[in-house]
Amino acid sequence: MTVSGILDKAGAGERIDRAEIELLFAEGSLLELGQAADAVRRRKTDAGVASYIIDRNINYTNVCIYRCRFCAFYRTRDASDAYVLPFSEIADKVAETVASGGTGILLQGGVHPDLRMEFYEDLLRRLKARFPQIHLHAFSVPEIWFLAKAERLPVSEVISRLMAAGLESIPGGGAEILEDETRRRILSRAKASTSQWLEVHGAAHGLGLRTTATMMFGVGEPIAARVEHFLGVRDLQDRTGGFTAFIPWTFQDRGTDLEGDVEPVGGLDYLRTLAIARLALDNIDHVQGSWVTQGAKIGQLSLFFGADDLGSIMLEENVVAAAGVRFRMSQRDMERTIREAGLEPRQRRTLYEPL
Repeated sequence: MTVSGILDKAGAGERIDRAEIELLFAEGSLLELGQAADAVRRRKTDAGVASYIIDRNINYTNVCIYRCRFCAFYRTRDASDAYVLPFSEIADKVAETVASGGTGILLQGGVHPDLRMEFYEDLLRRLKARFPQIHLHAFSVPEIWFLAKAERLPVSEVISRLMAAGLESIPGGGAEILEDETRRRILSRAKASTSQWLEVHGAAHGLGLRTTATMMFGVGEPIAARVEHFLGVRDLQDRTGGFTAFIPWTFQDRGTDLEGDVEPVGGLDYLRTLAIARLALDNIDHVQGSWVTQGAKIGQLSLFFGADDLGSIMLEENVVAAAGVRFRMSQRDMERTIREAGLEPRQRRTLYEPL
């Protein structure tokens, strides 16, 4: 087993196994990995195009019962700057998004102990009634898992009720690293485990709801944990086919309990992991580059390391910003970044349908 043999195998569309993925991390050169990942991108997606979306990430509350060590965004219920946004403010943000050419809303919050099913259902119904054209991509695993426990309902029933109220897809938040030893070190112990995260997404897929898979890495995890994450996502995708995309990004430590405890992940490690994700996740078509955590230049380079999409122009983003990272990009900047990489920019909708 050699690196070049593994890359040839992945390039031909054959599946690579755990040991082969680990060898790519250990011995693959960055240039080799990038070339192989780019070849797979060109085979699986429109080779001359990179996509993006105009949407908005609305964090409806910053109150969270989970006090995860990696998070600088959460507040306790009695904190002076704790909030739950009123519907009028959320609606104003959605209206501004529509006026800016946006097609989707990402709704995510902390897990507020006082918010129950009625709050989430009412929010979705009112938004869908007022903005029928907007895709509601909302409520990740921590929120759904909490609702299932608090309401004593099966996960599938929680998702089904949210779908009836207007939910159209689920983001991959709460994944962090899908390897429980690492999760125990960086997460609240009450937060969903690896198997529970996969269970929620599997239940959503079983109901016909598409979701995204994400990974936040660089929290001091061993490479084996990243590989475990890839394999967990790939296995579920084999069974359900419900993931639209894989979205990896790097941990930002400023203001978190982990600040200074872990070695920051730089652009080279990010590009390396991105490329290997493209090679390992042979059953997921779309891989998103993370300019939000890495900046526009590394985001542009990601288009040569397996990414076919640069995500959102981010009219609003609060969670990463809470850790001190505030990269911003206009639609004009996004399209220029893609064109300078030699690709055609194409605006898309949430489920990767072109406009």
